[in-house]
Amino acid sequence: MSKVLTSCVLLKGVFQPLFKVHRKGYSRCKGITLFCSTKIWFCLFFLAFLGAISIVGCDQTPTNQLENNKIRLAIDPKNGTLAVFDDLTYRQSLLDTICPAKSLWQIHFRTNTGTVPVDMELARDFSFEKKNDSLLTLIWQQFDHADYADLRVSVSVRIGEDQSFSYWKIHLSGIQGKEVESVIFPRISGLRDMGEEYLAVSNWTGAVLKNPRQFIKSSAWGYPGALSMQLITLYNPEKIGFYASCNDSLSYKKDFALSLEAPDNLIYHLVNYPEFDISKDSYSPAYEAVIGSYRGDWFTAAEHYRDWARNQKWCRESRLKNGRIPAWAEETALWVWNRGKSPGVLLPATELKQKLGLTVSVLWHWWHGCSYDDGFPEYVPPREGRSQFIEQVEKAKQQGVRPIVYMNQIQWGNTTESWKTENVSLSTVKDMNGKEMDHVYNIFSGKGLTVMCVATDFWRNKYASLADTVINHYDVGGVYMDQTCLSYRCFDPSHRHPVGGGNYWVENSGKISTQIRALTKRDEAPALAGEGSGESWIPHLDLFLTLQASKERYAGVGGWETIPLYQVVYHPYSISFGSYSSLLKPPYDELWPSEFAPKDALQLLDEKYNEQFLMEQARSFIWGSQPMIANYRTFLETERKPEMEYLHRLVKVRMKGLKYLLYGEYLKMPETQYPTKELKISRLSIYAGRTGSTVTELQGVFPLIYSSAWKADDGTLGIPFASISDQAFPLKLTLKADAYGMPPSGNISVIDETGKKLLSSYQNGEISIDMLLPPKGICIFEVEP
Repeated sequence: MSKVLTSCVLLKGVFQPLFKVHRKGYSRCKGITLFCSTKIWFCLFFLAFLGAISIVGCDQTPTNQLENNKIRLAIDPKNGTLAVFDDLTYRQSLLDTICPAKSLWQIHFRTNTGTVPVDMELARDFSFEKKNDSLLTLIWQQFDHADYADLRVSVSVRIGEDQSFSYWKIHLSGIQGKEVESVIFPRISGLRDMGEEYLAVSNWTGAVLKNPRQFIKSSAWGYPGALSMQLITLYNPEKIGFYASCNDSLSYKKDFALSLEAPDNLIYHLVNYPEFDISKDSYSPAYEAVIGSYRGDWFTAAEHYRDWARNQKWCRESRLKNGRIPAWAEETALWVWNRGKSPGVLLPATELKQKLGLTVSVLWHWWHGCSYDDGFPEYVPPREGRSQFIEQVEKAKQQGVRPIVYMNQIQWGNTTESWKTENVSLSTVKDMNGKEMDHVYNIFSGKGLTVMCVATDFWRNKYASLADTVINHYDVGGVYMDQTCLSYRCFDPSHRHPVGGGNYWVENSGKISTQIRALTKRDEAPALAGEGSGESWIPHLDLFLTLQASKERYAGVGGWETIPLYQVVYHPYSISFGSYSSLLKPPYDELWPSEFAPKDALQLLDEKYNEQFLMEQARSFIWGSQPMIANYRTFLETERKPEMEYLHRLVKVRMKGLKYLLYGEYLKMPETQYPTKELKISRLSIYAGRTGSTVTELQGVFPLIYSSAWKADDGTLGIPFASISDQAFPLKLTLKADAYGMPPSGNISVIDETGKKLLSSYQNGEISIDMLLPPKGICIFEVEP
């Protein structure tokens, strides 16, 4: 029967130029409308049957199908829905045929009365053509809607040679005079439930969710922004994985989304945002959507994405790879994240540096003269006064401690005096209705911040001028530009950027960094840091503040689990630093309303949360981030001595393995079962959990042993371990040398805080590590040819 259907499709391809089949049951031939009787269709079917006999054993694929040795895609010849998506290597389908197929695309037109969705259901005419064995084109036209009669939608689908990935692109024409709000394409419906599923998303460093169909009804992740890479994947590691990404090297605004429709129809869709320009008659994204399959997990998906990502502009222009990061920032052994005036910020950091004997740097919040999260950008003069601030910064610098100071890159407080006097509204981001984008972060003052458009000269000059003041006149080490790795769509036509969609945001955000560096008058360049992580900003930023190692402290336990997805792809190209890891309760800004001030600010957290601190530090260590302690005070060295000694050892071991943990390539470790324990978790930050003075207590099960694998540029292999257990643990680990690009024989050493010593050798391509990891042990096993 399949051969018969194939022949029908082939016949359609033969007759297509003369005989075009339409949905309504009639055909047109040279302008004459002919009714297709049952007899005619019977004859066609009979001819198809004869054709089936003739093609038995033939390798020719149907004209509605693309196939190589790894993947098969087929569209429904009647309407163009995706009918087949098979992984041929593992003989599994990624589509559930029980679910009704949805339109591959949907266009949202904006009108005076609202949004009008148009999809293939309104097209009276559909045709397709197989250009060659790897390219299929689909065309929809003659729409049943008077306003969109001229609309023509064409889609190209191609498959790569000897790979399980396909590449999708859409082209619209006949849209002149129409406002296109969004183009949803591709839209892959009916994703098969593979059982024991996981959803991994490149949200900042990355996150994974088990059994996502139980949690997700409709979710979207914006890029460029909190979605640091163009990648999401749904997989069962024992079966198959659905891979969705884009090959956009120019950072166009888009959303990756999943929605679950009854009863169990999971749909992936990519939301593309054209420019709002009614003079244009056509639109096509400047990139392709990538849809594929693979066997593995989120790490495997990251490796596939890495193959493309490493060839892009952001890697070629990486500040880390090109040696453009200030030496002190690159060499920082530990960050102190403190808030307030210099005695509570710089003094503890310098004392910690003296104790460690290594470079300690400072992330400094609440140095500014305005209230945090509502008074921006009225940062200067500092709250302790200009002269005192400069004096303390200079004193810390003489002792080798440099601070980077907080200055939000995109927000302006809309209740500030400067908001009124500087005519700020002209340079704010506007939505489609011309409204500003306001948000209240400060739960104590209730005052809001408004998003500024980075494409306006006014805001770029304003921000660069502020940075000029703190870098060149206050001599700080650099600026932490909060919310830099976010992007917005602005619809203000006076800003001289494309209205709505486009890729102007990253370009203009990068201009701010360039402008700040150009204004620097001293010999040493400033360190510029941004929030989160983002591939688009790798050429522009020196440091990326990633707090996901402390996810539970601000977001609680359960659901999404943090993973180092971003590090697998980009670790050798960008420096990540930071965590919320703290042994104290958070401070309260002295400029906030006094009636909400807790009585226990900066007091010791209960000892039952000490293991949470160790867990956060262990994660950061094995993920290759520069470690950080928040809310540090010198008395912790005695009041929380075991925890501080653990941090000191971790920092020292890391510094002995920088060729792995700063510059190395993240590799996959074999699946290993480590002991777990239910830990007490404090969900507490400056806002989260702050109901009176009560700590929000949670609990969760976490590993007691943390490990990873890294390959250095010199060919050596590093395997760091960090235990947070009170018990010794027998490590028995076997690795295949060729799986890590290692020769069949070599030596195995162990690096700890005391130095490096030879442990054993390995032969016959099998690397075996057999050692008792001491309680709270921290080390790096080094494998050398």
